[in-house]
Amino acid sequence: MPVRYLKPRRFGDTRGWFSETYVRDRWAAAGVDTSFIQDNHSFSAAPGTVRGIHFQRPPHAQAKLVRCTRGAVMDYAVDLRAGSPTFGRHVGAELSADNGHQLYIPVGFGHAFVTLTPDVEIVYKVSDVYAPDCDGGVRWDDPDIGIDWPLPPHGATLSDKDARLPRLRDFDSPFAYDGAPLEPLGEPIQV
Repeated sequence: MPVRYLKPRRFGDTRGWFSETYVRDRWAAAGVDTSFIQDNHSFSAAPGTVRGIHFQRPPHAQAKLVRCTRGAVMDYAVDLRAGSPTFGRHVGAELSADNGHQLYIPVGFGHAFVTLTPDVEIVYKVSDVYAPDCDGGVRWDDPDIGIDWPLPPHGATLSDKDARLPRLRDFDSPFAYDGAPLEPLGEPIQV
């Protein structure tokens, strides 16, 4: 299943706007045919906060549907599927409270983001529960992945865990390639 960049409809008037942020059948028609079982919510205070590149290994591998509800981030998906012709490549999209866009990240892809503004909140659905024994990641600044992070002059703010993650070349992927290479995102799909 490919990474999907989505744009939920917003209906506005003088009071503000309303948006359906997840409707199973519409999202499935757009290529997000996943059963989500948990919602997560994170807050990051400082611009330049990097979280990732994270994933969960089987048997608790997670697909994610990510949106930003306060502030703005650059959100990334990294292909971590063994045998994929696009292994180690990434795509990214700006998600913000203003644009309402979402990024769907299937199983087999790492997820990361960097905050572009202060006081950012991210909400995301996942397809399996958090399992600490399946938790994993690869290094955010790995030159073999080559993400051009939009960082402030002071650089990245990281957790100790993220600062110690292994390089991609030292990663033994538990994820199988499904025949669908990573493709550029293009314009978001209206859902």
